[in-house]
Amino acid sequence: MIENKIKPSGLYYEEFEVGQEFHHALTRTVTEMDNIMFCAMTHNPQPLHLDEEYSKDTMYGQRIVNSLFTLGLLVGVTVADTTLGTTLGNLGMTDIRFKNPVFHGDTIRVVTRIKDMRESKSRPNEGIVVFEHIGYNQRDEEIAYVVRTGLMKKRPA
Repeated sequence: MIENKIKPSGLYYEEFEVGQEFHHALTRTVTEMDNIMFCAMTHNPQPLHLDEEYSKDTMYGQRIVNSLFTLGLLVGVTVADTTLGTTLGNLGMTDIRFKNPVFHGDTIRVVTRIKDMRESKSRPNEGIVVFEHIGYNQRDEEIAYVVRTGLMKKRPA
């Protein structure tokens, strides 16, 4: 059997501190294909995401990217720097807001702040970290915000 000796890039509970901020280097340009495929995979036929002619008569004047794709991208961009291999799962997401729409061709960057943390009362080898994720487009406009609570591994003894 081959043993995996690669250290995960995510941080353990003890490596976080309240107020810590991450400016994630990974950015992502959202494509039309991303939006169409996500809508297809989630069975979302909303014309605001799929129908260019319909969307011309909306306040946006064009199609907008599915907000759940935006939320997933926002969290996904943060994983390598924060939780890759060191999380046991998400406990919840709250305070989700979409301040500005995302359009095809927008490039998204994300900032994460550690809002709160505490040791688990029922699991001595784990802790709970509350992350704030804020997404911005290439014009530095906030596009999305979410508070995510994660169950994190503590550093192995």
